[in-house]
Amino acid sequence: MRHRPFDPLLLLLAGAAVVAVGVLAWPHGSQALSPDRASWTATPGVVNPDVTQASIGNTICRRGWTSTIRPPTDYTNQLKLEQMRTYHRTGDASDYQEDHLISLELGGHPTDVRNLWPEPQPQATKVDRIENELNDAICSGQITLAEAQRRISQLKHTAG
Repeated sequence: MRHRPFDPLLLLLAGAAVVAVGVLAWPHGSQALSPDRASWTATPGVVNPDVTQASIGNTICRRGWTSTIRPPTDYTNQLKLEQMRTYHRTGDASDYQEDHLISLELGGHPTDVRNLWPEPQPQATKVDRIENELNDAICSGQITLAEAQRRISQLKHTAG
């Protein structure tokens, strides 16, 4: 059996390909604690098991429903302070809104800490508009619940 000579260029290219695949396959590391994005690991987003595509007429598409499940402010205020430390947030607590990664109007879990994070202001207010538009799209049948949840998660994890 004849062996081919060692090709350093080929080895270098193979190593670069392995590194590139690793970076592309692991998007969480470089932005895990970004000042304007949610962390994929600390706040992956969690859905409310009571909200399904079949139940949207009785839940997220029913006016006033989110107020029936919204967690109390003493819970979210305490959690915000804890998560500000986790996220290395500086400034005053009022600079942030303890927000649901998957919002309540998109079927997000109301109290699971993996669905709540200290979102900077005024970004949180801007994103509220998008969440309302997505809720309208779900309730009018333009998109599915799962698609809206995917979109908002992608937005908050990548664009803030």
